[in-house]
Amino acid sequence: MSKEPGNEIKLIDTLWLVLISLTLFSAWMAERADPGFISVAIMAAVLAIKGRIIVDHFMELKHAHKLLRSLMRAYFYVIPALIIIVYLFPEQIARWTTLS
Repeated sequence: MSKEPGNEIKLIDTLWLVLISLTLFSAWMAERADPGFISVAIMAAVLAIKGRIIVDHFMELKHAHKLLRSLMRAYFYVIPALIIIVYLFPEQIARWTTLS
């Protein structure tokens, strides 16, 4: 992609629309979808996609130091994975996290 300002503005506008669409889709799923593994996995994937877009383009870390960029990207892959793990093993996680 060219580094021309007009192209970058178009990309940011398009990505912003994608983020809005994904957010509206998430809200729709939260209201309509039956809670189940498929809906949880879809929501986790949407979270990862949105996080990657935000880190790379809106936080402008796409060309940042590799360690910083990797840590930020990892956050948006670890959190969705944890959401799925908690959905799959709620009793075990509850036992591990109680104080008694």
